[in-house]
Amino acid sequence: MIQTPYLLFLGDAPDQLAAKVAQGITDWRPENAVGQFRMPGCGADMGLTDMTLEEGIAAGAKTLVIGVANRGGVISDAWKVVLVQALKLGYDIAAGLHTLLRNENELQSAARVNGRSLFDVRIPTVAYPIANGQKRSGKRALAIGTDCSCGKMYTAMSMDAEMVSRGLKSDFRATGQTGILITGKGVPLDAVIADFMAGAVEYLTPDNDDDHWDHIEGQGSLFHVSYSGVTMALIHGGQPDALILCHEPTRTHMRGLPEYGLPSLEQLRDTALPMARVANPACQVVGVSINTKALGEDEARAYLAETEQRMGLPATDPYRFGAAKLVDALLTR
Repeated sequence: MIQTPYLLFLGDAPDQLAAKVAQGITDWRPENAVGQFRMPGCGADMGLTDMTLEEGIAAGAKTLVIGVANRGGVISDAWKVVLVQALKLGYDIAAGLHTLLRNENELQSAARVNGRSLFDVRIPTVAYPIANGQKRSGKRALAIGTDCSCGKMYTAMSMDAEMVSRGLKSDFRATGQTGILITGKGVPLDAVIADFMAGAVEYLTPDNDDDHWDHIEGQGSLFHVSYSGVTMALIHGGQPDALILCHEPTRTHMRGLPEYGLPSLEQLRDTALPMARVANPACQVVGVSINTKALGEDEARAYLAETEQRMGLPATDPYRFGAAKLVDALLTR
């Protein structure tokens, strides 16, 4: 078990979005974070107290969580200096990077000498089956996006929280490192061998009560040439009954791909729905989730109203304004 509370390591993250792991923990499990550690030049800020490693220990931190999800999951030499020092001071270290802590000799050695633990969240722990496409009981909603990191996890978690608050049967199903660190369980889907990804999603969302909803955390985007494969595995392995379209309206290009523009919500709907109906012919698009964090409140509400009118679907920012509209759409589909 990963010990709490955490000191969140933001390193030299270039911007807020690069520290999405730390952001997710801060927003959904604030009681688990005593502060943040930032290196010179860090462009991210969780609004937590900036602490040295020593101050974090004094505040009760047990684990240094790498809160950055950088392209390729690289652990730089500058990071290693900090991480080795953390192990010497008594921290465990947890990370969800593709570069595994346990494969870094300096970190492994420092952990062994100091009696500390390294937690690599992005390691599959189950021998997942190949998908068989058989229909499962229960219901499933999948958040899919026009881009990466546009609010799919927040959408699924918000909808689950809304259903739980109503006394309805619901579970959030984490498929990425941030969701796993927040909830303590899930499948690190982009680390599963490609042939087994859809099967891993079937495993994650098994048979359930007919009135139970699984809210599946989306990953990647069908339109993102780097990460579209994981999205397809979620669509077919998840066999969703409902799709929630997710979008961040201020972006000018795909995350990390400046030469690629974003698709419209209409393009996302018209591309994703036929693919979803391969595995579940009854699937419907039931709502739109807009990440309005970069917009003022009046501007956000106007954008949502325009989106509803244009798409003919309920639209909200479920984290900012609540997920009631989206849950109502599920229950009346």
